[in-house]
Amino acid sequence: MAELNGLADDRALLGRTSTAERVADILRSRIAEGYFPPGTRLSEDSIGGALGVSRNTLREAFRLLTHERLLVHQLNRGVFVRVLTVEDVEDIYLTRRLVECAVVRGLGRPPYDLGAVADAVADGLRAAKEREWKGVSTANIHFHRELVALAGSARTDELMRSVFAELRLAFHVVDDPRRLHEPYLARNQQLLETLEAGRRDDAERLLAQYLDDSREGLVDVYGRRVAKGEQPDG
Repeated sequence: MAELNGLADDRALLGRTSTAERVADILRSRIAEGYFPPGTRLSEDSIGGALGVSRNTLREAFRLLTHERLLVHQLNRGVFVRVLTVEDVEDIYLTRRLVECAVVRGLGRPPYDLGAVADAVADGLRAAKEREWKGVSTANIHFHRELVALAGSARTDELMRSVFAELRLAFHVVDDPRRLHEPYLARNQQLLETLEAGRRDDAERLLAQYLDDSREGLVDVYGRRVAKGEQPDG
């Protein structure tokens, strides 16, 4: 399998002190990138062999990712990449709105260190120019991750890392990523320019509306996929 060949390339990231946390980091990234789509059964033998880790280490990594709601264990069947419900998507956006808007609200006095946010905007525009819509999705997630990072809180970063990874489980089920992500390129740029101008309150209002619109659009598309039974069984 191509994804396992790519996974073997990650073995070097483990170093000599392989741990379940490092394995979980690798698998989390691969799940977020779509190498293991929702509903995919994860083979202990194949993944353990590709990464060169023990069965116990891999099982502990699976346990960590199950706790993060990225994987689900099914009795007598194995471990699968989780398939979100519409209610899951709604709850993810509730969390995003609470955290991201609070981060912007708490920024304090300008100027703000927006270099990484600006880089994410540029990455999204570049990917759109090349018609790489999954790249646009990735850049959009990076944009929001860097917004959250403005809080300077390692715990908030860790929380939202899991939330964004879980969100991408829904993105991977959507069959038209351009329609889903392209409209937000201009809105990312608008948010960046508003923050660059030091207009924190305006930025918070823009962000709240942005997240509400994004939630509504994704729930509509995702809900129709669920209704048609087009999600994989996981």
